[in-house]
Amino acid sequence: MSTQTLLASLFRYKAWADEGLLAGLADLAGKAPPDDYRTALRVFNHAAIVDRIFVANVQRTAHAFTATGAPEPPPLEALADAVRETDRWYLDYVSRLSPQELEESIEFTFTDGAPGRMSREEMLGHVVAHAGYHRGEVGRIMTRLTGSSPPDTFTGYLHQAEPARRTQGA
Repeated sequence: MSTQTLLASLFRYKAWADEGLLAGLADLAGKAPPDDYRTALRVFNHAAIVDRIFVANVQRTAHAFTATGAPEPPPLEALADAVRETDRWYLDYVSRLSPQELEESIEFTFTDGAPGRMSREEMLGHVVAHAGYHRGEVGRIMTRLTGSSPPDTFTGYLHQAEPARRTQGA
């Protein structure tokens, strides 16, 4: 499996898991203690902001973010729109990259002003891993409040997206 094929699959998984979390947050709206719900939105918004920062970084363009979070999260509907738009962008972007572009090292500046350098494939891997970490953080809040959270495993995504993977010897 090529790096591009793996990244494409991981970003499809990310979009699937993001949708599950958005649905879970929608179900929780109005039912959860306001501080807990706000915390869940703030954490997911942080992940979404970092996703957008790295949209700029992988393209060697500037972004307007001065921090990786916001004092107040946007309403769920606005956050959902931003997450979906960014997920679509990454899916399209990854599909167009050559192996050489994936390996290219890119210099950028972190929001704290410190310099950074990563390959494009490292940045894309970071986006997937970082988002998963924070979806897990939100999932933990949801589990504490409701006893469960949306499914969020790569194998779960693969088995839902490609049910034939659940068979052996076929």
